[in-house]
Amino acid sequence: MTPTSHGLERAFTVAIAAVLVFSVVAASAASADGGPDDDLAFDPDVSDPESFSAPSADGVATVDGETYESVQAAVDAADPGETVRLDGRFDETVVVATPNVTLAGSGPGTALLHGDGEGDVLTVDAPGVTVAGLWVRNGGYSTAENDAAVYVNASRVTVRDSRVTDMTFGIWLNGVSDARIANNTIVGRAEITRLTDRGNGIQIWKTEDSVVRNNDITTVRDGIYYNWAKDVVATGNAMWDLRYGVHYMYSDDCVLRNNTAFDNDAGYALMVSKHLVVADNVAVNNTGQSGHGILVKSIDDTDIRGNHLVGNGNGLFVYNSVSNRVVGNLVAGNDVGVHISAGSTEETVYNNSFVRNDRPVLAVMNDQVHWNESVGNYWSRANPTDVDDDGVGDTRYRPAGAVQQLTAEKPAARVFASSPAFDAVRLAESSVPVVRSPGVVDARPLTEPPHDNWRTYYERD
Repeated sequence: MTPTSHGLERAFTVAIAAVLVFSVVAASAASADGGPDDDLAFDPDVSDPESFSAPSADGVATVDGETYESVQAAVDAADPGETVRLDGRFDETVVVATPNVTLAGSGPGTALLHGDGEGDVLTVDAPGVTVAGLWVRNGGYSTAENDAAVYVNASRVTVRDSRVTDMTFGIWLNGVSDARIANNTIVGRAEITRLTDRGNGIQIWKTEDSVVRNNDITTVRDGIYYNWAKDVVATGNAMWDLRYGVHYMYSDDCVLRNNTAFDNDAGYALMVSKHLVVADNVAVNNTGQSGHGILVKSIDDTDIRGNHLVGNGNGLFVYNSVSNRVVGNLVAGNDVGVHISAGSTEETVYNNSFVRNDRPVLAVMNDQVHWNESVGNYWSRANPTDVDDDGVGDTRYRPAGAVQQLTAEKPAARVFASSPAFDAVRLAESSVPVVRSPGVVDARPLTEPPHDNWRTYYERD
């Protein structure tokens, strides 16, 4: 290192010390800015879990023109390929052991399978079965026994256009493949207030090559829970009032696209998995105990792109994760835009819009991390210079540098975030490459946000 470089680093260190003393003393009677925006205008299009009305008439099951008072008797009488049509209310539990049977009602309001509050209500033990247009409710209460409303033990099973309520686990996929779970409404027991005593809406256990699409899930523990799953696509689902909207554990090569998670502890919790695609999802107002839009923990080689993370505690929380690509996301109005820690130093981050976050980036690390080289992100506080007017700033931006570290440790100092002293520190970090203070560097910040629709989350009719 040259004498000039030593001089620059020393001057920078002195400047930091001066800012620290000035800020702490002057801010003793000041207060910091508040949390995420509380004026969100977000109106999700989801089912009303209180609008259900059940049929009261005694049930009739029909198979090939023959009628039965019991669903089990009708299922046992059906041949492969036949349809068991249900109408009315059936108070029983059912096991389907004949392959390629369809169990169908004309809608959840006309066909109800009501369990006895113990164990599973409907068990599918044969491949190729379709369950459609039913209301299945009143499963057992045991999380240890995996009590479910619909328990699927066979492959090529479809559960669609149905309602699943008053249960511990909603739909359990148990080591199967080629399952289709679509257009269902799943509502747990509100009277079970401890989330650990609830089951999950859709449990995906050692399941492969399956699709979970357009389901509304609320009042359970986790909306969609993956454990040792592979090649499962979840799209168009809505999840609210839960611990985690979606929860991955040890599940690789899965796709999460166009889902909505709001008013949960965390929107999407991705843990100990790799090769995921997490694209075009919405996470709004997830502000519970952990409060993450997307939680990324021990996740590798994953695409996180095109998501809207708005009004959460942390928009994106990245822990002990490497070689991921974070591209084209809207991160707006969160307490912290991105919280990054525990060696997550190899991420590629560009074309994201960081807007109105109370703190753009919190970087808990000892290294200086460069997120990009040629094209960076938009930062609503950056105001980069752009001499050639190409939309890309000419000087680097430090969303998590010395000033950010100082205000994290001394929140009262945030009142000076726009002061000349703080501006001097930012200028030194952006214009003197020799300065290697820990944090995040955006090499070429954008002058305009890639997302021109971010205001729609704040505009009211």
